[in-house]
Amino acid sequence: MFDALQLFRLDNRVALVTGGSKGLGKAMALALAGAGADVAISSRHLDEAEAAAQEIAEATGRRVIPIRADVTSADDVNAMVDQVVRELGRIDILVNNAGINRRGPILELDVETWHQIIETNLTGPWLCAKAVGPHMIAQRWGRVINVSSILGLVGLEERTPYASSKGGLIQMTRTLALEWAPYGITVNALCPGPIMTAINEVFKQNLEAYEAFRRRIPLGRWGDPEDIQGAVLFMASEASRFMTGAVIVVDGGWTAQ
Repeated sequence: MFDALQLFRLDNRVALVTGGSKGLGKAMALALAGAGADVAISSRHLDEAEAAAQEIAEATGRRVIPIRADVTSADDVNAMVDQVVRELGRIDILVNNAGINRRGPILELDVETWHQIIETNLTGPWLCAKAVGPHMIAQRWGRVINVSSILGLVGLEERTPYASSKGGLIQMTRTLALEWAPYGITVNALCPGPIMTAINEVFKQNLEAYEAFRRRIPLGRWGDPEDIQGAVLFMASEASRFMTGAVIVVDGGWTAQ
């Protein structure tokens, strides 16, 4: 009997989720482990990664290892990938999720803020892909999922560094998809919309801004981190084996307007 759900199973796969200790990263790591993968989660704060890893391991019964790494450091990234391969045996799935945001008009932002956001949101994924590439090429199978944003597709005031980094990440996704297609590696971008994570907690302090965003979402609510789990599972599994260089939007309808 054909079981379509087997297309989404990740048994014997190993995933690395950067920024995996909280928010979207933690939700995605939980989904991947729940589908059968062993998972490594990285964070700049080892204690946060350890707590999340223990929670996910207890919930899923999978091996989940914490790693301290700053994705803007090539040395940290290379050491992170080496640790994943050493402890979990291989690396099949990379979720480039680590990211930061700073809001403000361009005339009030300094160049250091620009560089910090670009380094984390764009250079970081480039370094991570570069580090995992040899492993995926050698096994002729891999999934790279770059977590961009709807602000990589549409504009929003007071977001020049963030939107620029996320738009660049989409173009990196498309280019790398072409480079690595001959090796059986798919590279796709996931673009979340307004999802209530720590990076957006500021909106809870401003009810007017919170409601203004909510009114712009056709489904009528902010997203929850769990709303992203189905999409990342699809992108990481055999279900998406003929999809590369694509952009999947999970935004409650924001960009449909």
